[in-house]
Amino acid sequence: MHRHDRADLFRTRLALTGMSRSALARAAGVDRSTIAQLLAPDEVRLPNAHLAAECASALGVSADWLLGLSDRPEPAAEVLSANFRMETAQRTPADEQIIAWHQEAAGHKIRHVPATLPDILKTEAVLEWEYAAFLDKTPEQARGAMRETIDWLRAPGSDYEICVSIDKIRALAGGHGYWEGLDRDVRAAQIDFMAERCERLYPSLRLYLYDAKKVFSAPVSIFGRLLAAVYVGQFYLVYRDSRQVSALTEHFDALVRESEVEARNAGKIIRQMFDETAGS
Repeated sequence: MHRHDRADLFRTRLALTGMSRSALARAAGVDRSTIAQLLAPDEVRLPNAHLAAECASALGVSADWLLGLSDRPEPAAEVLSANFRMETAQRTPADEQIIAWHQEAAGHKIRHVPATLPDILKTEAVLEWEYAAFLDKTPEQARGAMRETIDWLRAPGSDYEICVSIDKIRALAGGHGYWEGLDRDVRAAQIDFMAERCERLYPSLRLYLYDAKKVFSAPVSIFGRLLAAVYVGQFYLVYRDSRQVSALTEHFDALVRESEVEARNAGKIIRQMFDETAGS
Protein backbone atom coordinates (compact mmCIF):
# COMPACT_ATOMS: atom_id res chain seq x y z
CA MET A 1 0.00 0.00 0.00
CA HIS A 2 1.25 3.48 -0.89
CA ARG A 3 2.27 5.64 2.09
CA HIS A 4 -0.39 8.26 1.29
CA ASP A 5 -3.10 5.55 1.04
CA ARG A 6 -1.99 4.04 4.36
CA ALA A 7 -2.17 7.44 6.04
CA ASP A 8 -5.63 7.90 4.56
CA LEU A 9 -6.73 4.52 5.91
CA PHE A 10 -5.25 5.33 9.33
CA ARG A 11 -7.31 8.54 9.55
CA THR A 12 -10.45 6.73 8.42
CA ARG A 13 -10.09 3.95 10.97
CA LEU A 14 -9.18 6.36 13.75
CA ALA A 15 -12.36 8.32 13.03
CA LEU A 16 -14.49 5.15 12.78
CA THR A 17 -14.07 4.44 16.47
CA GLY A 18 -16.21 7.46 17.35
CA MET A 19 -14.03 8.70 20.23
CA SER A 20 -13.64 12.48 20.40
CA ARG A 21 -10.25 14.04 19.77
CA SER A 22 -10.05 15.34 23.34
CA ALA A 23 -10.91 11.97 24.86
CA LEU A 24 -8.45 10.16 22.59
CA ALA A 25 -5.70 12.67 23.43
CA ARG A 26 -6.24 12.16 27.16
CA ALA A 27 -6.32 8.36 26.84
CA ALA A 28 -3.21 8.30 24.65
CA GLY A 29 -1.33 10.79 26.84
CA VAL A 30 -0.72 13.37 24.11
CA ASP A 31 -1.85 16.89 23.28
CA ARG A 32 -5.12 17.39 21.43
CA SER A 33 -3.15 19.14 18.70
CA THR A 34 -1.23 15.91 18.06
CA ILE A 35 -4.46 14.03 17.43
CA ALA A 36 -5.74 16.88 15.28
CA GLN A 37 -2.59 16.70 13.18
CA LEU A 38 -3.01 12.95 12.71
CA LEU A 39 -6.54 13.52 11.44
CA ALA A 40 -5.68 16.41 9.12
CA PRO A 41 -6.84 15.55 5.55
CA ASP A 42 -3.53 16.51 3.97
CA GLU A 43 -1.35 14.67 6.53
CA VAL A 44 0.75 11.94 4.87
CA ARG A 45 2.87 11.00 7.88
CA LEU A 46 2.03 8.03 10.03
CA PRO A 47 2.43 8.10 13.82
CA ASN A 48 5.46 6.46 15.39
CA ALA A 49 5.09 3.01 16.88
CA HIS A 50 4.60 4.31 20.43
CA LEU A 51 1.80 6.70 19.49
CA ALA A 52 0.09 4.12 17.27
CA ALA A 53 0.16 1.65 20.15
CA GLU A 54 -1.23 4.21 22.62
CA CYS A 55 -4.05 5.14 20.26
CA ALA A 56 -4.85 1.48 19.63
CA SER A 57 -4.87 0.73 23.36
CA ALA A 58 -7.14 3.70 24.06
CA LEU A 59 -9.59 2.59 21.35
CA GLY A 60 -9.49 -1.11 22.20
CA VAL A 61 -8.28 -2.13 18.74
CA SER A 62 -5.03 -3.46 17.31
CA ALA A 63 -2.29 -1.13 16.11
CA ASP A 64 -1.96 -3.31 13.00
CA TRP A 65 -5.59 -2.60 12.14
CA LEU A 66 -5.15 1.16 12.58
CA LEU A 67 -2.11 1.08 10.32
CA GLY A 68 -3.79 -1.02 7.65
CA LEU A 69 -1.67 -4.09 8.31
CA SER A 70 -4.63 -6.25 9.34
CA ASP A 71 -8.34 -6.50 8.60
CA ARG A 72 -9.06 -7.62 12.16
CA PRO A 73 -9.70 -4.71 14.56
CA GLU A 74 -9.47 -6.91 17.67
CA PRO A 75 -6.26 -6.85 19.71
CA ALA A 76 -3.97 -9.81 19.04
CA ALA A 77 -4.91 -11.54 22.29
CA GLU A 78 -8.59 -11.44 21.37
CA VAL A 79 -7.90 -12.71 17.85
CA LEU A 80 -5.92 -15.60 19.32
CA SER A 81 -8.67 -16.34 21.82
CA ALA A 82 -11.26 -16.42 19.04
CA ASN A 83 -9.21 -18.65 16.75
CA PHE A 84 -7.58 -21.00 19.24
CA ARG A 85 -8.69 -22.47 22.51
CA MET A 86 -8.27 -25.53 24.69
CA GLU A 87 -11.21 -27.83 25.41
CA THR A 88 -11.17 -30.50 28.10
CA ALA A 89 -11.15 -33.97 26.57
CA GLN A 90 -13.28 -36.61 28.25
CA ARG A 91 -11.00 -39.30 26.86
CA THR A 92 -13.89 -41.62 26.04
CA PRO A 93 -15.59 -42.55 22.77
CA ALA A 94 -18.86 -40.95 23.97
CA ASP A 95 -17.31 -37.50 24.04
CA GLU A 96 -20.10 -34.91 23.93
CA GLN A 97 -17.74 -32.31 22.48
CA ILE A 98 -16.79 -34.50 19.52
CA ILE A 99 -20.47 -35.27 18.91
CA ALA A 100 -21.29 -31.55 18.98
CA TRP A 101 -18.55 -30.82 16.45
CA HIS A 102 -19.93 -33.54 14.15
CA GLN A 103 -23.35 -31.91 14.35
CA GLU A 104 -21.89 -28.47 13.67
CA ALA A 105 -20.08 -29.83 10.60
CA ALA A 106 -23.17 -31.41 9.03
CA GLY A 107 -22.75 -31.29 5.26
CA HIS A 108 -18.97 -30.82 5.45
CA LYS A 109 -16.19 -33.32 4.85
CA ILE A 110 -14.65 -34.73 8.01
CA ARG A 111 -11.05 -35.93 8.22
CA HIS A 112 -9.92 -37.95 11.21
CA VAL A 113 -6.73 -39.48 12.60
CA PRO A 114 -7.74 -41.45 15.74
CA ALA A 115 -5.62 -42.12 18.80
CA THR A 116 -6.21 -45.88 18.44
CA LEU A 117 -8.96 -47.03 16.07
CA PRO A 118 -11.89 -44.89 14.94
CA ASP A 119 -14.78 -45.37 17.36
CA ILE A 120 -17.28 -45.88 14.55
CA LEU A 121 -15.28 -48.95 13.45
CA LYS A 122 -15.19 -50.60 16.87
CA THR A 123 -17.37 -53.50 18.00
CA GLU A 124 -19.44 -53.26 21.16
CA ALA A 125 -17.14 -55.82 22.81
CA VAL A 126 -14.10 -53.63 22.16
CA LEU A 127 -15.92 -50.53 23.44
CA GLU A 128 -16.84 -52.40 26.64
CA TRP A 129 -13.22 -53.55 27.04
CA GLU A 130 -11.99 -49.98 26.69
CA TYR A 131 -14.69 -48.60 28.96
CA ALA A 132 -13.49 -50.73 31.87
CA ALA A 133 -11.11 -47.83 32.64
CA PHE A 134 -13.85 -45.17 32.71
CA LEU A 135 -16.04 -45.39 35.77
CA ASP A 136 -18.16 -42.33 34.91
CA LYS A 137 -19.15 -43.54 31.45
CA THR A 138 -21.02 -46.57 30.17
CA PRO A 139 -20.65 -48.70 27.03
CA GLU A 140 -24.20 -47.73 26.08
CA GLN A 141 -23.13 -44.09 25.82
CA ALA A 142 -20.37 -45.13 23.44
CA ARG A 143 -22.78 -47.22 21.39
CA GLY A 144 -25.19 -44.29 21.21
CA ALA A 145 -22.44 -41.97 20.02
CA MET A 146 -21.33 -44.52 17.44
CA ARG A 147 -24.90 -44.95 16.14
CA GLU A 148 -25.29 -41.19 15.76
CA THR A 149 -22.14 -41.02 13.65
CA ILE A 150 -23.24 -43.97 11.52
CA ASP A 151 -26.59 -42.25 10.91
CA TRP A 152 -24.63 -39.18 9.81
CA LEU A 153 -22.59 -41.34 7.41
CA ARG A 154 -25.74 -42.72 5.82
CA ALA A 155 -27.09 -39.25 5.09
CA PRO A 156 -26.80 -38.05 1.48
CA GLY A 157 -23.56 -36.24 0.74
CA SER A 158 -21.68 -37.44 3.82
CA ASP A 159 -17.92 -37.65 3.38
CA TYR A 160 -15.64 -39.14 6.04
CA GLU A 161 -11.93 -39.84 5.57
CA ILE A 162 -9.88 -41.66 8.21
CA CYS A 163 -6.13 -42.26 8.35
CA VAL A 164 -4.77 -44.92 10.71
CA SER A 165 -1.20 -46.10 11.20
CA ILE A 166 -0.84 -49.57 9.73
CA ASP A 167 1.16 -50.52 12.86
CA LYS A 168 -1.98 -49.99 14.97
CA ILE A 169 -3.83 -52.54 12.84
CA ARG A 170 -0.93 -54.97 13.15
CA ALA A 171 -0.93 -54.47 16.93
CA LEU A 172 -4.64 -55.31 17.03
CA ALA A 173 -4.15 -58.37 14.85
CA GLY A 174 -1.30 -59.62 17.04
CA GLY A 175 -2.81 -58.64 20.38
CA HIS A 176 0.16 -56.61 21.56
CA GLY A 177 0.81 -53.03 22.67
CA TYR A 178 -2.44 -51.22 23.38
CA TRP A 179 -4.43 -54.37 22.64
CA GLU A 180 -2.53 -56.69 24.94
CA GLY A 181 -4.95 -58.73 27.03
CA LEU A 182 -7.84 -58.51 24.58
CA ASP A 183 -9.17 -61.98 23.76
CA ARG A 184 -8.24 -63.32 20.33
CA ASP A 185 -11.86 -64.02 19.38
CA VAL A 186 -12.77 -60.42 20.24
CA ARG A 187 -9.90 -59.17 18.12
CA ALA A 188 -10.95 -61.43 15.23
CA ALA A 189 -14.50 -60.10 15.43
CA GLN A 190 -13.16 -56.54 15.56
CA ILE A 191 -11.05 -57.08 12.43
CA ASP A 192 -13.98 -58.58 10.56
CA PHE A 193 -16.35 -55.82 11.71
CA MET A 194 -13.94 -53.07 10.73
CA ALA A 195 -13.25 -54.60 7.32
CA GLU A 196 -16.93 -55.18 6.60
CA ARG A 197 -17.89 -51.65 7.58
CA CYS A 198 -15.11 -50.16 5.44
CA GLU A 199 -16.41 -52.11 2.45
CA ARG A 200 -20.10 -51.44 3.06
CA LEU A 201 -19.79 -47.71 3.77
CA TYR A 202 -17.31 -46.98 0.96
CA PRO A 203 -17.10 -44.38 -0.55
CA SER A 204 -18.94 -42.31 2.11
CA LEU A 205 -16.30 -43.59 4.56
CA ARG A 206 -12.75 -44.09 3.34
CA LEU A 207 -10.04 -45.63 5.52
CA TYR A 208 -6.37 -45.19 4.57
CA LEU A 209 -3.46 -46.95 6.27
CA TYR A 210 -0.17 -45.09 6.47
CA ASP A 211 3.29 -46.20 7.61
CA ALA A 212 4.26 -44.33 10.80
CA LYS A 213 7.92 -44.96 10.02
CA LYS A 214 7.58 -42.69 6.97
CA VAL A 215 5.03 -40.13 8.13
CA PHE A 216 3.70 -39.13 11.53
CA SER A 217 0.49 -37.66 12.83
CA ALA A 218 -0.91 -36.78 16.20
CA PRO A 219 -4.61 -37.58 16.67
CA VAL A 220 -6.54 -34.87 14.85
CA SER A 221 -10.07 -34.26 13.58
CA ILE A 222 -10.84 -31.68 10.90
CA PHE A 223 -14.45 -30.64 10.47
CA GLY A 224 -14.69 -29.19 6.98
CA ARG A 225 -13.39 -25.64 6.89
CA LEU A 226 -14.96 -24.86 10.25
CA LEU A 227 -12.48 -26.13 12.82
CA ALA A 228 -9.74 -28.62 13.60
CA ALA A 229 -9.06 -30.30 16.95
CA VAL A 230 -5.74 -31.88 17.90
CA TYR A 231 -6.01 -34.39 20.73
CA VAL A 232 -3.17 -34.19 23.28
CA GLY A 233 -4.57 -36.40 26.04
CA GLN A 234 -6.39 -34.28 28.59
CA PHE A 235 -7.21 -31.50 26.13
CA TYR A 236 -8.15 -30.74 22.57
CA LEU A 237 -6.28 -27.88 20.93
CA VAL A 238 -9.05 -26.31 18.87
CA TYR A 239 -8.33 -24.13 15.83
CA ARG A 240 -10.90 -22.06 13.94
CA ASP A 241 -8.68 -19.72 11.96
CA SER A 242 -9.03 -20.63 8.26
CA ARG A 243 -5.26 -20.69 7.71
CA GLN A 244 -4.72 -23.04 10.64
CA VAL A 245 -7.53 -25.34 9.53
CA SER A 246 -6.14 -25.31 5.98
CA ALA A 247 -2.64 -26.21 7.23
CA LEU A 248 -3.96 -29.20 9.18
CA THR A 249 -6.07 -30.20 6.18
CA GLU A 250 -2.92 -30.20 4.02
CA HIS A 251 -1.20 -32.35 6.65
CA PHE A 252 -4.06 -34.86 6.54
CA ASP A 253 -4.15 -34.90 2.74
CA ALA A 254 -0.40 -35.64 2.76
CA LEU A 255 -1.11 -38.69 4.95
CA VAL A 256 -3.62 -39.86 2.36
CA ARG A 257 -1.12 -39.41 -0.47
CA GLU A 258 1.58 -41.29 1.47
CA SER A 259 -0.70 -44.13 2.55
CA GLU A 260 0.46 -47.69 2.01
CA VAL A 261 -3.13 -48.92 1.63
CA GLU A 262 -5.81 -46.98 -0.22
CA ALA A 263 -9.42 -46.93 0.96
CA ARG A 264 -10.75 -49.19 -1.80
CA ASN A 265 -8.56 -52.08 -0.55
CA ALA A 266 -8.59 -51.36 3.20
CA GLY A 267 -11.05 -54.10 4.17
CA LYS A 268 -9.19 -56.81 2.25
CA ILE A 269 -5.78 -55.78 3.61
CA ILE A 270 -7.03 -55.64 7.21
CA ARG A 271 -8.31 -59.21 6.94
CA GLN A 272 -5.04 -60.36 5.38
CA MET A 273 -3.02 -58.88 8.23
CA PHE A 274 -5.04 -60.84 10.77
CA ASP A 275 -4.81 -64.06 8.77
CA GLU A 276 -1.03 -63.66 8.44
CA THR A 277 -0.69 -63.07 12.19
CA ALA A 278 -2.89 -66.06 13.02
CA GLY A 279 -0.83 -68.30 10.76
CA SER A 280 2.53 -67.23 12.11
